[in-house]
Amino acid sequence: MNAEITSPKNPLIKEVLLLQSKSRERKRENLIVIEGRKEVSLAVAAGLAVRKVLFCPDIITEEDARTLLGTPGHAAEWYAVSEAAFSKISYRETTGGVVVLADLPDRSLADLPVGDQSVYIILEAVEKPGNLGAICRVADAARVDGLIICDPHTDIYNPNAIRSSLGCVFTVPVAVSTFDATLDWLHRNRIVSYAAELTASEYYHRLDLRGRIALVFGTEATGLTEQWIHEADHRVKIPMRGVIDSLNVNTSVAILTFEAMRQRGFGMTTAR
Repeated sequence: MNAEITSPKNPLIKEVLLLQSKSRERKRENLIVIEGRKEVSLAVAAGLAVRKVLFCPDIITEEDARTLLGTPGHAAEWYAVSEAAFSKISYRETTGGVVVLADLPDRSLADLPVGDQSVYIILEAVEKPGNLGAICRVADAARVDGLIICDPHTDIYNPNAIRSSLGCVFTVPVAVSTFDATLDWLHRNRIVSYAAELTASEYYHRLDLRGRIALVFGTEATGLTEQWIHEADHRVKIPMRGVIDSLNVNTSVAILTFEAMRQRGFGMTTAR
């Protein structure tokens, strides 16, 4: 039997709003908010434990919602939410009538697969959830073996990051780490690092990006810190023919990542 929520002031609606807006609340409760049919289906396929399901019968039938959640939804608490109440927690009209609360994923560097042709994307101190989400889509499209977030300035499970990734934050192995721990992991696994840097002397397309590699990118505003520039095995740049001297970070990530794919004949063999 589903509980029914009709008021936008219901305590659970307030809880969802708090989880959506506050990173510290997500960490304290060990819960994230996932909105949208595609995003929910990808989270479920990735094995996330679903705790609560809020669906709007005016938008999606209970049967369709339960089909979407499948077996992982059996153990969750279910709530039928009125359209007025659901509109409070829905960020966009195309949400599909489903919002779920799921356990916060917990993956470390040790959980990332390592193979002979593994490719990793490393982001230092990423700040904007929208860019992070876009990079997750690139990582998914290239099927990289890991996305490593070093010393982040944003929560990787911010609802804006989940939305802009179209759920790809769940399809890519993502680990959060520090500079020191990441550098040690790279050295132990003999992974060659390539730092994208404006004043580098080497162009990315002239280098051999095959083998076990990591592509390292800095913040949207200031680029990589000196510690990464100094410690990376190679410093690389993208040829710029216009007036500006840099690209949006997710564009830079796409260019270098797909060059690595091209050099593998677009048949990238991963450890996954």
